[in-house]
Amino acid sequence: MGKVRNILQGKPNSAIFVSPDVTVFEALELMFEKNIGSLLVMEQNQFIGIFTERDYARKVILKGKSSKNIKIKEIMTENALTVCSDTTIEECMWLMTNKFIRHLPVIDDGKLTGIISIGDVVKYIIEEQKFIIGNLEHYITGSV
Repeated sequence: MGKVRNILQGKPNSAIFVSPDVTVFEALELMFEKNIGSLLVMEQNQFIGIFTERDYARKVILKGKSSKNIKIKEIMTENALTVCSDTTIEECMWLMTNKFIRHLPVIDDGKLTGIISIGDVVKYIIEEQKFIIGNLEHYITGSV
């Protein structure tokens, strides 16, 4: 089974982040513009949390608050689960499935190196299975 580094190698290094002081509305505009479901929250080059569509739905909309008046730091998920580049894809799938999360920030040596989504993990697993099946077919048929 592959590791997180294998997923990151296939992704552009484009982790999108915001300051904890931006408004939820500004963050949502950025998420819409980039077509993403989460933003990393960084302060002084340190990862401090994550803001997701789920945070917005549960902590703003359902509570009747205004996204133009609330700062990300008020509703972001602090102490988010993270992984490192050496974490296996299998471990990520277990975490995402059992903890009901869709995004995992990747932290190596205390520094943010990227983010992976459940979509990234599923895509990697599918590609890996296709590769294995192709090799088995070649082995069985004796073709090179």
